[in-house]
Amino acid sequence: MNAALFRKLRCGLAAMVLLGAGQTASAEATHGIAMYGDPALPPDFVSLPYANADAPKGGRVVTGNVGGFDSLNPFILRGSPPWQLAHLTHETLLGRSWDEPFTLYGLLAESVETGAGRKWVEFTLNPAARFSDGSPVTVEDVIWSFETLGTQGHPRYRSFWTKVDRIEQTGPRRVRLTFNVEDRELALLAGLRPILQKAQWQGRDISEAGIDDIPVGSGPYTVANYEVNRHVTLTRNPDYWGADLPYRRGTHNFDEIRIEFYGDTTVMMEAFKAGLISYVREFNAEAWEEEYDFPAVQRGEIVKSEIPHRQPSGMTGFVMNTRHEPLDDWRVREALITAFNFDYINDTLTGGRQPRITSYFSGSELGMDHGPATGRVREFLAPFKDSLLPGTLDGYALPEGDGTARNRGGLRRAVRLLSDAGWRVVEGRLVDANGAPLSLTVLLQQDGLIAQASAMMDIYARALSRLGITLKIESVDNAQYAERVAQYDFDLTMMRRSVSLSPGNEQMFYWGSDGVNEPGSRNLMGMTSPAAEAMIETMVQARERDEFVAATRALDRILTAGRYVIPIHRYSVGRIAHKAQLAYPRDSLPIYGDGIGFLPTVWWVEADNQEQAN
Repeated sequence: MNAALFRKLRCGLAAMVLLGAGQTASAEATHGIAMYGDPALPPDFVSLPYANADAPKGGRVVTGNVGGFDSLNPFILRGSPPWQLAHLTHETLLGRSWDEPFTLYGLLAESVETGAGRKWVEFTLNPAARFSDGSPVTVEDVIWSFETLGTQGHPRYRSFWTKVDRIEQTGPRRVRLTFNVEDRELALLAGLRPILQKAQWQGRDISEAGIDDIPVGSGPYTVANYEVNRHVTLTRNPDYWGADLPYRRGTHNFDEIRIEFYGDTTVMMEAFKAGLISYVREFNAEAWEEEYDFPAVQRGEIVKSEIPHRQPSGMTGFVMNTRHEPLDDWRVREALITAFNFDYINDTLTGGRQPRITSYFSGSELGMDHGPATGRVREFLAPFKDSLLPGTLDGYALPEGDGTARNRGGLRRAVRLLSDAGWRVVEGRLVDANGAPLSLTVLLQQDGLIAQASAMMDIYARALSRLGITLKIESVDNAQYAERVAQYDFDLTMMRRSVSLSPGNEQMFYWGSDGVNEPGSRNLMGMTSPAAEAMIETMVQARERDEFVAATRALDRILTAGRYVIPIHRYSVGRIAHKAQLAYPRDSLPIYGDGIGFLPTVWWVEADNQEQAN
């Protein structure tokens, strides 16, 4: 090898070393990670901005669920567990701040590190992290949890796992995930996977866990006792490892959280009036104004609190299952939406106090404009123009009633749509070309919205009968409901989809075609839309906020013009009636309002009233 060639090789190697050093330096471990930009809180933050760092610990709170439960494992498809468990008994590598669109801070992991383009993410575990039995949370637990939930866990965990190329230990407390697709959100989603204890499930199938197989967690609370379909009691772990973490300071203040189960909302409300449970959420604005004047309120023992928020409306309404004919025809779905006399129903049941949802992301910058698509939104939709339903590009708005109880104008339009779809009225019944009548069943579960939903459907059924359509209302308990919805055994059912200010991969679980036939998905309407999936892909790959907003607005158009849901009213404010001794940080509410991270997470019992609260 001559000297000149040697010098060239040496220079080349030196350049490669410097490049590698530069790439390593650009990937720096931090205390948190945001979808766009930097976390709002500095590394030395004291507590979350919506938590009271000095909140007193102690006391007891009792909440009510409608229905029952037959599982205490919220991580598998089998059974119906209380929804609160996953958030109170188990933890993730990072924790979400509900005062930012999508930012995570250290929890089980003390730091997070990502590479260029976020093609990989690496977590360093907090050396103090412990499960409730005192054993340390290890990298082995983390790897096992990702692999097991990704293959045997609830379907909501499986899509993420298909995007992981490999997971590996990179140090005594370090674990790295490398992804096989370009998706900036995956680094954050990895931080939100629950971590379970591997040793508990050694040689056992977690997907077949029974009621007594309560997963060991690392969270602030543990299951103290339970009685199936009656109650679950959680107690705050006195040895909880993360009590002094900035992310946890001022949170999980109750010594005991008891979840009581009731057969219906009426019984639960009577229990609240009698002082047996500590708080209720009210979803009916008129009931909030007219029915909360019982003696305990008059005496000041019960307080009404309204919690505003700044998140999108999401979608609440009656979803139509397009797996079933004739709901696969958009004209039939449009007719059913048109026949739903929202103005009259809203005035009758809520006094007209709650505005209607107009799209899936309405009430935020992510919501679609109601005229023709323009700019980047139109550019994103243009390649799919031949497959888009009418109104997606040119503008779509929900049909409005004529303000009368009979809604003749709306019903006449519905008749025209049904006629275009091949339906006709014969002897008072709407029939297809083969003479088969149109009969639909709406499936309802016994939860906090059941009374209002049933009342809506009673009015709606009368309207449909004037079109010759039979609507049967079927109310079932929570266990039956969960099983039937998982198998898509319904024509219509109540659906509530909350969406964040930073929607991402979960949208594919809500609307992606993989969920059409896969049991237990959130794609209740059974939609298959390459355009929607392309918008979601653009959302999760977007490097700039403007691109992300335009793609989300385009998705909103596809969903709304798809006519999959009969929207009802939005919940623009949270309404909580609660015992007077329960307190929360009134002057520092999170932008997500009364969400998962609010009650009971940042509430407390006033120190002078703890004995009274018990």
